[in-house]
Amino acid sequence: MTDPAATPSKNITSVVVVTGLSGAGKSTAVNALEDLGYFCVDSVPTPVLPGTLAAFAAAGVHRVAFGIDVRVRTFLDDAAAVLEQLESPGERELTVLFLDASDEALLRRFSSTRRPHPLTTSSEAGGEQGALAVLDGIRIERELLTALRARASIVLDTTRMSVHDLRREVLANFGPSAGGTPRLKVRLLSFGFKFGPPVDGDVVLDVRFLDNPYFVPALSKLPGTNPAVRDHVLGSEGTSEFLDLSGKLLEFCLPRFEREGKSYLTVGIGCTGGRHRSVVITEQLAERLRKRTGLPIDVIHRDVDRATIAGKGGDPDGVNST
Repeated sequence: MTDPAATPSKNITSVVVVTGLSGAGKSTAVNALEDLGYFCVDSVPTPVLPGTLAAFAAAGVHRVAFGIDVRVRTFLDDAAAVLEQLESPGERELTVLFLDASDEALLRRFSSTRRPHPLTTSSEAGGEQGALAVLDGIRIERELLTALRARASIVLDTTRMSVHDLRREVLANFGPSAGGTPRLKVRLLSFGFKFGPPVDGDVVLDVRFLDNPYFVPALSKLPGTNPAVRDHVLGSEGTSEFLDLSGKLLEFCLPRFEREGKSYLTVGIGCTGGRHRSVVITEQLAERLRKRTGLPIDVIHRDVDRATIAGKGGDPDGVNST
């Protein structure tokens, strides 16, 4: 399987620099970018950024994210100048994401985690002295990051954001809806409940209530991919309404799964043996979703042949299956 981080977008390397105030959510943002397929490196000294990017380019990695904060200390002095060197029209696109928050919010977060600010001027861990030390650290940090904030492409104020809110903001700016990553890959899988539901099924639909072609002698031995079986299932009572309702459900859910950063989704459609009804419904839903969502839809019929073998002399797709 191809590493998504090594897949170029329009042959231009996407470089995201995540920076900002300590406690404003940098780790959450970096993790979200990693989930989107970015090769992430945190706390990078700015002088090594050009060489690191050259190494990534030589390895074919075209989606890179760097975390930069005050832990790189004196390297911050030249940070803005180094970032200017990274942008190269036609070769690299640089986005600087700056995370900010109010002093009160940052103080509250440091207090809840009981971690010292990286620039605290006091060794006191708690109480009034500890709070003053954190506030002193925040003030100094704001001054040190002034140049980076001025260079920012996107500034997010996380004062009122939860970690989930911040993740959604990162996905909105760098995810599929922003054209920054490959689209959500959807797999529609027909299966037979007698062989067990798919272990990786994110959504499972049960179509055993539809009329069963197994009890039609001319159709019982034919798979759901056969036109005669397809016409029988589609002409049965309830099929059209089910396709409409389940299609609308998936059309509603798929874009939202994509916005949440999900890369793969498996929708299982099951009947008793996985030979007739589930196969027909899977094919129909895949055709509809391709047209209406534009997403890549793969179709797999897991048990269409297995049901025939297992059901030899028995009932491959009926109520008498064992």
